[in-house]
Amino acid sequence: MAPGSALIPRHVDLSPGTEALRYCFALPAHPESVAGARRLTRARLDQWRLDADAHEAAVLIVSELVTNAVVHTASARVVCELHCLDRRLRIAVQDQGHQPDGPKLRRTADDEHGRGLLLVDAMSSAWGSRDAGDGSGRIVWAELPHDTEQSC
Repeated sequence: MAPGSALIPRHVDLSPGTEALRYCFALPAHPESVAGARRLTRARLDQWRLDADAHEAAVLIVSELVTNAVVHTASARVVCELHCLDRRLRIAVQDQGHQPDGPKLRRTADDEHGRGLLLVDAMSSAWGSRDAGDGSGRIVWAELPHDTEQSC
């Protein structure tokens, strides 16, 4: 595989017989793009036949992470990647600019803000963030265990 974005590693090391499913899309960093991200995620997870619980959790996590990238950064676009491997679904959202200390999990939320990462934390088995390797922004990711009709 040729070098890709900061979301896509240069090499995917898979043992024989292991299949990885990967889907990546970019959207403008506009509030309307959150609905588009949900729609694209739903369509792909339908194709991958994830179980209903993981499917709905993934759509909500994508929605929250894309919303945070749109609201809290000065990005022109947001890139989302879904990576399904070994009964895990990894969701990664990359923006083009970030706060110096990254996203923060608030233990309390007001009526309009602060619930997004609490939901991501509650619904995922793990999540975190890191600077994109090329200095082009931040990647926020979350992982979910899942069951599926096909191996991934």
